[in-house]
Amino acid sequence: MAAPAARLPAPTPHRLTVLPGGWNLPAAHNQTLLQAARAAGIRLPSSCRNGTCRTCLARLLSGQVAYTIDWPGLLAEEKAEGWILPCVACARSDVVIDAPAASPLLGGC
Repeated sequence: MAAPAARLPAPTPHRLTVLPGGWNLPAAHNQTLLQAARAAGIRLPSSCRNGTCRTCLARLLSGQVAYTIDWPGLLAEEKAEGWILPCVACARSDVVIDAPAASPLLGGC
């Protein structure tokens, strides 16, 4: 009988900083930036949550993200300018985003 496979430790969460509010929160490797913000009590604008409506559009000021879908609703020029869709973007490093419409959640998630 083979020994059970060793479990790899979960990756350490990255840090997500949301400006201009200055909120600094954890973002798990498999969690979208929108999910991470909501879990920490921060509301980012959102509607579709699948990368098509662009309601959550924010600017990536530093760090790296990976998308949960192949074709997020961004033009190549927008990507080059640093625009991201937090509803389908996961942190791959510590990230800082500019999301002027972000606000604290009222009454919980």
